[in-house]
Amino acid sequence: MKPVNIAIAGLGTVGAGTARVLARNRGEIARRAGREIAVTRALVRDLGRARDCDTKGVTLGDDPLALADDPRVDIIVELMGGESVARDLIMRAIANGKHVVTANKALIARHGNEIFAAARAAGVMVAFEAAVAGGISIIKTIREGLAGNRVLRVAGIINGTCNFILSGMAERNCSFDEMLAEAGQRGYAEADPSLDIDGVDAAHKIVILAAIAFGIPLRHDAVNCEGIRGMSALDMELAADLGFTIKHLGIAARSGDGITIRAHPALVPRRHLIANVAGVMNAILVNGDAVGDTVHYGAGAGAEPTASSVVADIVDVVRALTTDPDNRVPHLAFQPGALADLPVVAREEVETCYYLRLSAMDKPGVLADVTRILAERAISIEAVLQKGRAGDGEGDGGGGRVPVVLLTHRTREKNVDDALRSIAALDSVDDSPVRMRVEYLE
Repeated sequence: MKPVNIAIAGLGTVGAGTARVLARNRGEIARRAGREIAVTRALVRDLGRARDCDTKGVTLGDDPLALADDPRVDIIVELMGGESVARDLIMRAIANGKHVVTANKALIARHGNEIFAAARAAGVMVAFEAAVAGGISIIKTIREGLAGNRVLRVAGIINGTCNFILSGMAERNCSFDEMLAEAGQRGYAEADPSLDIDGVDAAHKIVILAAIAFGIPLRHDAVNCEGIRGMSALDMELAADLGFTIKHLGIAARSGDGITIRAHPALVPRRHLIANVAGVMNAILVNGDAVGDTVHYGAGAGAEPTASSVVADIVDVVRALTTDPDNRVPHLAFQPGALADLPVVAREEVETCYYLRLSAMDKPGVLADVTRILAERAISIEAVLQKGRAGDGEGDGGGGRVPVVLLTHRTREKNVDDALRSIAALDSVDDSPVRMRVEYLE
């Protein structure tokens, strides 16, 4: 049987890693796929640049549509990132009857509904395992391994850059700026780290996981997204005093008749497995009604961990080349006609517990005013921590400012929004209270 020819669009970190894995494990991969897989073309920006992989026998070019139009190419592997050019390439490939493998989480989260509809009409596959959590294979786990479950929640650490920064702040007492600089030096953060530290990358990923877990269309417009930019070392310290650590989480969960989709920093109990995931590693908890809690841990990025998922997708596509299109694994786990457009709960209606930190005057009556405001909005307090700061005039009863932390029981976000506006208006409290969610993940 003749080899399956693939074209790799982008020979950067992941593209070169994919080419290396395909070459190094060529025989093993062919045994699994049932056919040889050959890289015949590649898209590059600079034709004269040295590559971190062997390009002997590979035709290099800088025209993306030439890959999609080449009749000798069976599968397009899109690893260049971005949205506009990548979308054009993928849609052209689909129109030409080619299968697609991509690691582009932004493209899938924002344009996946359109791309999958085009692929179904053309009878081709679009595989995207590497778009979420690098080498963990979480998409296949939820879509196929847990197909017998009613998934109730998916939650976890899905951005390694944020986790590296927060882990260093907690373990080494470093500032946010120090850890961000180190992440850049180690290659964990881009020159412009906004997509990571502002939560956008995690938001793209949790949108994809929510669609697969709950059988809904991709809803990038509805995700509640917050990042870790400027995270305070004081909050890391106070969270530890209360028995928590701060992690940036992606969370998708059933809530009544709807779904919540969120990506934001949260306090997690130190005893939880997720709380102990350090550095750039990812960990995702999936709860199904039959299986209960499962935790999936591994490298969320990197050349060959991500290439591992890319190659697995290539193998899946090769195995299914002769399969009736109507009998392939659906892109979003559920049959296209069975997707349920469940409502996504608005941010202000989401219910969870909260960590609130105030900078308040150290004098009688201040805490009473704060607790009165919370009580008027039906917000119940679980714990209070007031911590004086030695050497700065605070905590001495003389009117200096001290950090006051309150942990609440579950309440609606709109109640907390309203309460914080009233608390910030108090003369005895600074006008910028800190609010983070508390996720017990139970």
